[in-house]
Amino acid sequence: MSVELEPAELGFRRPFNQEVTETLHLRNPHSDPVAFKVKTTAPRKYCVRPNSGRIEPGKHMEVQVLLQAMKEDPPLDVKCKDKFLVQSVAVSADKEFSNVTSIWHDVEKTAKHSIQERKIRVNFLPPLDASQPNGVTEFPFPCQASEDDSANLQTSPANAKFETPSMPTRAAPVIMEPPIEPPNFKSGSSEPSAPEALKHAAEDVKSEAFSGSYEDLKSQLQEARAQIQQLKQQLAENEIRRRKVPAAASNSPELATIQQQSHPSSEAGVPLQVVAGLCLISFLLAYVFF
Repeated sequence: MSVELEPAELGFRRPFNQEVTETLHLRNPHSDPVAFKVKTTAPRKYCVRPNSGRIEPGKHMEVQVLLQAMKEDPPLDVKCKDKFLVQSVAVSADKEFSNVTSIWHDVEKTAKHSIQERKIRVNFLPPLDASQPNGVTEFPFPCQASEDDSANLQTSPANAKFETPSMPTRAAPVIMEPPIEPPNFKSGSSEPSAPEALKHAAEDVKSEAFSGSYEDLKSQLQEARAQIQQLKQQLAENEIRRRKVPAAASNSPELATIQQQSHPSSEAGVPLQVVAGLCLISFLLAYVFF
C-alpha cells in the first residue's frame, strides 16, 4: 500500500554554503492507516524530519528534507547521485495501537513482501539571480541514472544502499573547565597532604563544637546561680516572716489561740497497754531463743 508523493523529484537551489530545505508531501489515499519511513543514499548530507510516522486514511503529512551546508558549491555539470526511498506499509487492525517502531520491526521480520517503495531523485538547481549568456536558459541537471540504475528504480534497489537519515540535533554547549595547576614540589613551600588537611579540618570542627558547648554550659551555670540566689532570698524572707509571727502572737491573745489550734501539741505519752504488750512480747522472744 503505497503513498502519493509530491513533488516526484526534490530540487535544491544553490548556493549550498548554507542549509537548504525542501518539503515533501506524503498523502494516504487508502481507507486504512499507513506507516511510512524515509531513507537516503547519503545520510550524512541530509536531515529528514520526521523520518518515519503514520498517516491516517485520507490525510497527508509534510516531511522536511534539509541539505546540510557545504564548504563550496559543486560544479554546475556535476552528476547528482543522491536518491531518496520512501517505504510504506498498511497498518493492520492488530497493530492499531502499536507505535511506528514496533510496526516496522514486525513487518520487516514477518511480512517484508508487503512493503511498498517509491524512489525520489534529487536535482541541484542554479541560483535565482544567475544569468545565462546569449539568452539561453540552462535547465537544472537532474540526477541522471544509467541503464542499471533505471532498472533498479522500478524495483527494489540491489546495489544502492539506503539508510535512514538522522534528525537534526543541536550542538551541546561547550563547558570550559579551569586548568588544573600542577603540584608544587619546591622545598620549604610544600602544602600539607590530604590526610593532614583532613586531620586539621576535624580538629577545627572539634574545637568549634567544644567552644560552643562551653559557652552553653557557662550560660546554664549563670542561670542556675541566679535561680539559687533567688531561692535564698525567698527563704530569708520566709524566715523573717516566721520570726515575726510569735512576737505578734505574744502581743495578741487571739492570734496565740489561733496558732495553738492550728499547731496542736504533739507531746503525748505512749499508752500503758502498748507498753505492757511490748514487754510481754520481748519476754516471750527472750524465753524462746535464749
